Amino acid sequence: MTILCVRFQLPPLYEAALPGLLGLLEEFTPVVEALPPDGALADLRGAERYFGRDAVELASVIRVRALALHGVDCAIGAGPGPMLARMALREARPGATRAVPEGDVAGFLAGKPVAALPGVGTATARTLCEYGLDTLGRVAAAPLSTLQRLVGARTGRELHEKANGVDRGRVVPNGISRSLATERPFTRDELDPERHRRALLSATEELGSRLRALDKVCRVLTLTVRYADRSATVRTRTLREPTAHSAALTDAAHAMYEALGLQRARVRALALRAEDLTPAEQATHQLTFDPVDEKVRRIEQVADRARARFGPRAVMPGSLAA
Repeated sequence: MTILCVRFQLPPLYEAALPGLLGLLEEFTPVVEALPPDGALADLRGAERYFGRDAVELASVIRVRALALHGVDCAIGAGPGPMLARMALREARPGATRAVPEGDVAGFLAGKPVAALPGVGTATARTLCEYGLDTLGRVAAAPLSTLQRLVGARTGRELHEKANGVDRGRVVPNGISRSLATERPFTRDELDPERHRRALLSATEELGSRLRALDKVCRVLTLTVRYADRSATVRTRTLREPTAHSAALTDAAHAMYEALGLQRARVRALALRAEDLTPAEQATHQLTFDPVDEKVRRIEQVADRARARFGPRAVMPGSLAA
């Protein structure tokens, strides 16, 4: 086992701690891939030789240091490759490591549903299940030619390899993502434009708070509207100036929504993504003599402190509290 997949148990809106936790992992290996908002992959092949400990032992050290230095617990999956480490993480409890030994990969995968395999979507899983290939053990035992006839040559080969425990993935060192996203699904297909606007308000409040917690601003905002027929509309807008101000994000999101001109559209979910993130100290802000704007920004700072202490729902717009 040489790969760890770590999910830190971060409190809400506490993404600002992730860079420090990645730095903790980098004390053991330089090959660390960030998985925002709360996770990372780490390749420990060199670390195992250097420290004279296996991946599970190093995982225990990482957990203790995360608790001692950052006050954050974590769940860890360990496996011979990134795919297996991710799958092991799904079974790991906070404060524990779920390890998949190299000699037990087939046993680990055999009884799992085919949809548990990363990269297998709903349509592919449905096709395989229609032919009785409902577990990874059965997929692994199926002839390659059969899988290729069912799902295509390339997909069939990849599926056959993964079901047999062949993990060709690599840990790719990277930095923190330059975007943040949030989604507001509806419990049923929603026709009411007012509920759509409230969902967007909730999403922009969350994005603004997360951006400010990270000391970031965004230049681009993308709106995705998902409909009942599984189609989607995507609109992107470049903001007049980089911002983390919730009111500015709300105005932009509502403007994109209104421009769609939806009439009795059955909306299943709304998603917003803040893109082109830059440090807040590098951003410029147009000065204004509007006392209302300055007052709103001061209130926003107070609200952020309250949310950090009492949780994300401690302060919210009145229309969302109703």
